[in-house]
Amino acid sequence: MSIRRLPEHLVNRIAAGEVVERPASALKELVENAIDAGATRIAVRLAGGGTDLVEVTDDGCGMTPPDMALALERHATSKLPDEAIEAVSTLGFRGEALPSIASVARLTLESRPRGAEGWARVVDNGVLLSEGPAAIPPGTRVRVEALFERVPARRKFLRSARSEFAACIDVVKRLAMARPDIGFSVEHDGRRSFGVSAGESLPDRVAALTDRGLVDNGVGVDFVREGIGLGGIAGLPTFNRGIADHQYLFVNGRPVKDRLLIGAIRGAYAEMMPRDRHAVVALFLDVPPDAVDVNVHPAKTEVRFRDPALVRGLIVSGLRRALDEAGHRSQRAPETAMAAWTQESPSPSGEGLGVGAVRESDVGYAAQPHPKPSPEGEGLGLFQRSYTLNDRRPSFTPPPQARAEPAYAPPPETADYPLGVARGQVAKTYIVAESRDGLILVDQHAAHERLVLERMRKAMASGGVASQALLLPEVIELDESACDRLEARAAELSEFGLDLDRFGPRAMLVRGVPALLGQGDVTGLVTDLADELAAFDEALSLRERLDHVAATMACHGSVRAGRVLSVAEMNALLREMEVTPHSGQCNHGRPTWVKLAHGDIEKLFGRK
Repeated sequence: MSIRRLPEHLVNRIAAGEVVERPASALKELVENAIDAGATRIAVRLAGGGTDLVEVTDDGCGMTPPDMALALERHATSKLPDEAIEAVSTLGFRGEALPSIASVARLTLESRPRGAEGWARVVDNGVLLSEGPAAIPPGTRVRVEALFERVPARRKFLRSARSEFAACIDVVKRLAMARPDIGFSVEHDGRRSFGVSAGESLPDRVAALTDRGLVDNGVGVDFVREGIGLGGIAGLPTFNRGIADHQYLFVNGRPVKDRLLIGAIRGAYAEMMPRDRHAVVALFLDVPPDAVDVNVHPAKTEVRFRDPALVRGLIVSGLRRALDEAGHRSQRAPETAMAAWTQESPSPSGEGLGVGAVRESDVGYAAQPHPKPSPEGEGLGLFQRSYTLNDRRPSFTPPPQARAEPAYAPPPETADYPLGVARGQVAKTYIVAESRDGLILVDQHAAHERLVLERMRKAMASGGVASQALLLPEVIELDESACDRLEARAAELSEFGLDLDRFGPRAMLVRGVPALLGQGDVTGLVTDLADELAAFDEALSLRERLDHVAATMACHGSVRAGRVLSVAEMNALLREMEVTPHSGQCNHGRPTWVKLAHGDIEKLFGRK
């Protein structure tokens, strides 16, 4: 069998299989061309989800008739004047889009440079039908009709018009997000779908195209390392989604979907978000052109970095620094959610509504002011000591009486503290605090769990967690494989303050536990750690999985729901939350506190 050169129209059709997968792919190429042409306004018209019509009109530089003819040939482009593909700064550069689209659809290309006459060319599935003068304003208009009409094998794989339209909208949103200096509008089947004006700020553009709630529930990101810049907006861990469709990633203004970047985002939010939830972010990487390869795939949505470890570390560090600055912030609940409270009927017996009234005089705090912890996070020493005293003197702990406890000292001013001042405890689980502008409910277990984790992280950074020896070593029975895993990591676990030895084939002997955890559930702790180790890669050390191990330990060492707290203990917890990073969410990503503003309370009672 002899080798022959394929005809040009067949080459273009083969290339179209990579460049034009669906209407959204064609739309992406056309909008990118408009951006590269210097447009300030881009209008998109769609019909049938883009299958029947994709039209893109811009006010860019336009093309002369000879340039239009050349643009419809393969690998003809104006974006690589010096052949330096490693220094490309435009969105397009391959010169494949227009001829590929024209080989599988009816394409009408109209363009007019400023100060010149307009011209049009019509190509139907690779065949030039006509060309001639066109009356259009300066710029370019491209119409793509009947996509894949003559390629039924490709057309039958397209999804419904609604799904294809959603993909087209996503493409335009991502491109519009990276260029707030350009105005965009989209019309589908004669109805305007969305539009954004030119000249918006980047945060406003991101919020307009993602979720308006991101403004109130996000933090700005601005981080530079070794010539690589990271900017954008990152949602709080409690402001998350069930799927990753609200993660927008850009490299040098180019929308990308890169596994390295997605993995870095998940690593930055590790232990601050449930594993089945996804962060809401819009991140913009500015990388020197010679440090990134954009010529990986014809669709140009994948990139390769010269130093991927540097880029991943930059994203993780930049996001965590921004989230650290968020402090104790948590997602602000929408006002509509408060209306659901009125639908709940209280229990006739009033169970679960009592306030745990532990008098401060009973635990030795009657003459002491409310503690205010230092930024080093040592304020819960009082919190833990008073708990021990309560446990030893149960006779001084009256049952819940559904009333506020007596104030033996003047209560502090609510305006002095962001999380307010404790007023009582509900269901032995939730702290009720009054702030200057509303009511705050705190999940005591979730909040203390986060505080213990952050203190353990700090101790690890300082050289290791102190161990508290058990008066009587505890024997914990496990299956043999779990004991093997724990024994293999015993030396590393000792750095976390957990001192254990093998005690026969199916048991472990615990001699000491992390001092930060106090008297926790030792059996549950060791059992959970054994399960956690089963999911680890053997090549990874526990230090590399610090967050997982520390989070597991913190969960077992934190105050449980159902424990009665005194007001001093509640205030100690609130004060430490205010100076602890990430205290707005627990180690599993759930919120630690919610706020009911004065306006929301007034609405509940019909005052507003």
